[in-house]
Amino acid sequence: MPGIAIPSVDAAKKIADAFEVSLDYLVGEGINASFDKKTLQRLQAIEDMSTDFKTHLFSIIDSVIRDYKTQQAYK
Repeated sequence: MPGIAIPSVDAAKKIADAFEVSLDYLVGEGINASFDKKTLQRLQAIEDMSTDFKTHLFSIIDSVIRDYKTQQAYK
């Protein structure tokens, strides 16, 4: 399209890094588009954990989500 500047991937990555977001988030596309960079880092840290530790952590997360949904249902 004439008149539209499209940054290189390298420039786009620098912009994403400056705003501390992922490239997906910056362009609003992809499976991780709604996650900020800190959330993606947390997800990667979880992915790197042992299976037993992940199982324990997901049990805690599931409990918090369940409690949150219950709380929301009674508001």
